[in-house]
Formats: sequence, structure tokens, C-alpha cells
Amino acid sequence: MKPCNLHIEKTLKLVKEMICLADQGDTDREDNGCGILYGVLRDSAYKLKKLAEEEKQNHIKKGWWPKSEGE
Repeated sequence: MKPCNLHIEKTLKLVKEMICLADQGDTDREDNGCGILYGVLRDSAYKLKKLAEEEKQNHIKKGWWPKSEGE
């Protein structure tokens, strides 16, 4: 896998971890401040996910991402 594609894949993996952490933190929180923190974390993760998925599609369209890796 090309390094630029690898970084996108790592970003998507990190996003999944961020969403899981936000969900778990929200479940375990004991005050509103933590709720704000995990809400910001979740919002940021979804924004990053959208950008990374768009960039992945751009790489696929340019032929930089082998089809077997794009699925």
C-alpha cells in the first residue's frame, strides 16, 4: 500500500477508536463537563471520518488506490 493510502487507513482506524472512546466515556461520565468533552470528540471524529473517506475516494478515482484495497 502506498504511504499516502496507509495514512488514510490509519486515520480511519483512529476515527473508529475516537468514536468508541466517546461512546464509552459518555456512558461512564458523571458530569456535564465530560459530556461536552465526549461530544466534541465524537463530532471531531465524524468530521475527520468524512474527510478521510472523501480523500480515499479521490485516491481511488485517480488510480492511486488498488481496487482490492478500496473495497
